[in-house]
Parts: sequence; structure tokens; C-alpha cells
Amino acid sequence: MVDSLPERLTEAVSAVSFDRLFCLTDTTTLQLCWPLISYVPVMQDAVMITIGATDNNKTIESLIHVWDSLQKGGATRHSLLINLGGGMVTDLGGFAASTFKRGIKYINIPTTLLSQVDASVGGKTGINFGGLKNEIGVFNLSESVLLAPDFLRTLDDGNLLSGYAEMLKHGLLDRKDHLYGLLSFNPTVACGGDVTLERQLVQMVARSVAVKERIVGQDPTEQGIRKALNLGHTAGHAIESMSIEDNHTVLHGYAVAWGLVMELYLSVVKCGFPSQVFHQIEAYVREYYGKFHYECKHYDRLIQFIRHDKKNMGESINFTLLGGIGDIRINQVCNIAEIEQMLDYYREC
Repeated sequence: MVDSLPERLTEAVSAVSFDRLFCLTDTTTLQLCWPLISYVPVMQDAVMITIGATDNNKTIESLIHVWDSLQKGGATRHSLLINLGGGMVTDLGGFAASTFKRGIKYINIPTTLLSQVDASVGGKTGINFGGLKNEIGVFNLSESVLLAPDFLRTLDDGNLLSGYAEMLKHGLLDRKDHLYGLLSFNPTVACGGDVTLERQLVQMVARSVAVKERIVGQDPTEQGIRKALNLGHTAGHAIESMSIEDNHTVLHGYAVAWGLVMELYLSVVKCGFPSQVFHQIEAYVREYYGKFHYECKHYDRLIQFIRHDKKNMGESINFTLLGGIGDIRINQVCNIAEIEQMLDYYREC
């Protein structure tokens, strides 16, 4: 990650041959992030496309708006789309670029901590559909990804914590020193003007991205080990989907944090994950992310959402679990009784 955003942007755009340049933002990044790059000479002729903010707008209607804007703006198969925003923008924009005229080139400029360490890396694109997270999409790598701490200074505490949950996941998939470094840090104080803390967060982001890139490099289309990156997401996506259905959207990283507690509980029960480490994660999540509240009457809905997880095959319900820090166990089949036990534990803990 390099501090000189204008030079990085100029280099990335200049490396691509294109006829017309488009830039996708949402209403929030148009206000907070576009001013940080609008003055750069390579962006002067960019045609702006803006969609609504938050995951509620990661829809086919927003996708059609982007396609329509590209078409009316004269985009050809040789045009370039820059996605300036969080994971919703990079996911939807990447999918729009991948499908418009059977595919145009795109560059991601992730503006949230979550998108820097997760959504913009690895080539996953898509939209929510039918009340389910990321139900429609394709694998298609961007031309480049520009990571810059400039954008992290625009985030509130909730969005910093949302991204940090994915970093906790990467620490669990990696090594003890990585995980314990994360557990000893408060990301909400890192972007308040303290240069040392900001630099520390930047280094943590770089290490987190390296973990994801290493795993994605081994399995680009999620046939095997890339499923490790779904740790916390089977339960987390169910929480998100139920929240969307109830018109009470939660931040993705918060759902992942709660999902990590649930799935690490399963890891303790089924795979021998160390209970001491589990309780340390549980305490950190409780302190910084609070708790997701549900009742026994919600179990059937949560389990139905879990059944829709893309890792499942047939009637089997699969989780990514851990035997220890870095000891990854993909394709762990859990029955309904075990899932209900997991839901019981989280509800009562």
C-alpha cells in the first residue's frame, strides 16, 4: 500500500488501453471520496455513474442503471470502468463491467477497510438477488486494485470495525502472531490523526491482503481451499439475509464477526479448536461488535438461509471450520441438530 494515491492512480489508468473512461460511485463515496481523486489529470474526462449507498442497493435495479449509463455514455468493448467505493460498489461494478458487451476492463479503488481487505481482492463480482447475498455473479479479476489509507480517514467507527472483522478471519486462517496482533489492537483509534497507529493499521491491512491473495492464488474459482475464506460467512450471510428480509440491514463485517463466534463454536465441538482461543475471539467480538439478537422462533428462517449457502452440495450443509489457528477444515458437514446447538449457544452466551 502506497501513500501517493495520485501517482498510483495515474500509473494504473495509463497502463490500460481504453477509449472512454467511466467512474462508478455510490452517493456516499461521491461526496467523501471522489474529491480525493477528481483533480488527478487522468480522471478529468471520466463519465460519472452514481448509485444509492448501502447493501440495500446491491440489486439488479442498480445493475441495470449502470448498464444503461454505460450504454448512454457511449461505452464500447474497449472502455474502462473505475469502481470507487466499498464492497457493494466493487462487487456490483465488477459484475456490470464483466457483463456489459460481454466484458469491459475495470479497476477497483476500494474506499472502506472491508473492501480493501476483502471485496476488491480475488475477482468475485455480483449482486444480491431474491433476498440472498451475492446470489448472482461471476469470477473476473480487475485490471488492478489501488489501496490507499487516504480513504480510511473518511470512515466512521462502524465501517472500520466492519472491515476489521474480515481481518480477524484472515488472522484465524494464518498464524498465532497475526491473530494476537489483531486482538490487541483497536481499529477505531487508528485513523484519528495518530501517524504511528495509522501506519500500524496499514501494515495489518497489507498482511491481511497477502493472506487472501495467497489462498485465492491456490484456488481462483473456489473449488477447494478458497472456501477457507468463507469462515464465519455461512452463519454471517444467514444473519445478513434475515436482516435484509426484516428491513433492518446490518453491516457485513458485523455479521461476519457474529458468524465467526458461531462457527468457532462448531469448530470447538467438531474439530477440537482450542476453547481458550475461542473465548478470546468471543470476548473481542462482544466488546466491539455487540450481539445479534434472535429467538428460537427464528431458527427455521436462519437454517433456510444457511441451506442456500453456495458451498452446499445437494442436501448437505457445509461449513468451513478450524482445528486450530491456521488449521483449515473445509467441507465440514453439519446436521440440523448441530446447527441448532450452535444457534442455542450464541443466543444464550
